Amino acid sequence: MTARSGATELEVGTALPPWELPLTPTIIVSTAIATRDFQDVHHDRDIAQAAGSQDIFMNILTSTALCQRYVEDTLGHDVEIRGIAIRLGAPAYPYDTLTFSGEVTEVGEDEVVLKVTGAVALGAHVIGTVRLGRPAGAAEVAR
Repeated sequence: MTARSGATELEVGTALPPWELPLTPTIIVSTAIATRDFQDVHHDRDIAQAAGSQDIFMNILTSTALCQRYVEDTLGHDVEIRGIAIRLGAPAYPYDTLTFSGEVTEVGEDEVVLKVTGAVALGAHVIGTVRLGRPAGAAEVAR
């Protein structure tokens, strides 16, 4: 992924480049533990399947963090993220690929709003709205 110079050059309709993350059991287990989510369905396949799941699956904290990573890796790590609101859809299982895409939906005087989607083979895993601050003087950028 190539980083851009932040939220100053974005216009409504600007599409962010996609980012693909191959999901391994290690990614799903380690990120659940790193976020202190010890719920067994995120690290024990037998328990997850007994609960009706196909396999272990990614936790919501990791899904949120990956939305943040996608935006920062794409727009630059100096971008000001003011808020992230997500909803989960299809589970993200090991051996699938989580593909992120994004689009600018609003550009205001001091804020840019992005729609971010992370999809797996079963459909949209995470759909989110990411609000970004705009640096002072950025209001003159085309809307």
